[in-house]
Amino acid sequence: MPVVSFEHVDVIFGPNTAQAIEMLDQGLDRDEIFAKTENLVAVNDATLEVNEGQICVLMGLSGSGKSSLIRCGNGLNKVARGHLKIQHNDQEVDLATCDWNTLHDLRTERISMVFQQFALMPWRTVRDNVALGLELNGVPKDKRNKIVEEKLALVRLDKWADKYPRELSGGMQQRVGLARALATDADILLMDEPFSALDPLIREHLQDELIQLQNDLKKTIIFVSHDLDEALKLGNLISIMEAGKIVQIGSPEDIVSNPVNDYVAQFVASMNPLKVLSCASLMRPIEELENVDGKSHTKVLDSKNQCVCTLDEEGRLNKVMHAGKDVAPVPFREDLDLKMLPKGTIVTADVDTPMRAAVEINFVVGLPLPVIDKIGKLIGVVGTEEIFSTILGDMD
Repeated sequence: MPVVSFEHVDVIFGPNTAQAIEMLDQGLDRDEIFAKTENLVAVNDATLEVNEGQICVLMGLSGSGKSSLIRCGNGLNKVARGHLKIQHNDQEVDLATCDWNTLHDLRTERISMVFQQFALMPWRTVRDNVALGLELNGVPKDKRNKIVEEKLALVRLDKWADKYPRELSGGMQQRVGLARALATDADILLMDEPFSALDPLIREHLQDELIQLQNDLKKTIIFVSHDLDEALKLGNLISIMEAGKIVQIGSPEDIVSNPVNDYVAQFVASMNPLKVLSCASLMRPIEELENVDGKSHTKVLDSKNQCVCTLDEEGRLNKVMHAGKDVAPVPFREDLDLKMLPKGTIVTADVDTPMRAAVEINFVVGLPLPVIDKIGKLIGVVGTEEIFSTILGDMD
């Protein structure tokens, strides 16, 4: 069940929301509505589900509606039409229609937000900035201090607790903002371009830190970005917006491999596929592999007919041969030392093995990778032809 559900959400800024909604229903676009009424349709008919533990990245050009949508998530922007449902205390709360007390509970217990601008109070120390939300919620000082120390240690700022924001770098200030959001122990984090104002090296470092934190904390995160590299690095769900509408939702691999229109294709055109694609996208499926002498349990793995494998009755990889000699397959692991692999080694991979690893292995050993599932069944192969076909296809 989704933790956060946007259901046909419209966000409209202007003097007459009802008029703008009526014009939307008549088929007018956002530019026509603004020209005639000065109502700005910031978000139009947005539907999106975010499951527990996911990092969903909203991305698009400036003015596409991504920040307007995320700010609905804690009531900063009003939903003009539609529903925004949050799982809270074993109940489903519609933030679009809930009362003030319920919204207050959601903001203090369930949802935290990290802004692009650090929004730190310069007269308060790092410790006091992180404690602000707890202080406003009436948390006793002893408990408050304990939580603050824990969160500052989590973002590696415990030694800076008594410094003031002016004494910190931009990246450190952003980590203070993250610690402040984490201090409430909210399960849902809304992050509105939190790293975009930072230098590239600091930004990449904080991205890595967020990934590590997410591995430990398993929060549900909605993250706004206009940077495709950042989105593909952080997100396991990407939602691309154009002119207030969500035009495509999918995994990073889906977005890169199958853009739905020219707008999305322009986003991914300069993307290095090595960063995103896996063997699932590269492989030639088993159905396309040639049988040896018409035997379905014996498959040819390369175009030169030098690599052949046999399968058992369940389709599991039984034996691999190269140039007529038996070869003992080596399973791919992240810590596998490729430099130690001699030419002629067969390395098996699974569907999630990154394209970068497949390319490196193919270069080192000069042979294709059989792709197997969790129980050892052969499901495809990745060789030189499949790699070049993917790369050249991406360039077309």
